[in-house]
Amino acid sequence: MADQQEERIPVMQQVLDNPFLLLFLGITIPTVLYVLWGVMEIANIPVAR
Repeated sequence: MADQQEERIPVMQQVLDNPFLLLFLGITIPTVLYVLWGVMEIANIPVAR
């Protein structure tokens, strides 16, 4: 049994096991996408003459 190496935990499993990281990502990703969408919409408004 001394020959067995400890199994490394995959990175994706570490991410999914961390509730605070999931909360952070669940709030920031939609917020950033929504802000970018708003900026693109404002940039597409034609200039009044």
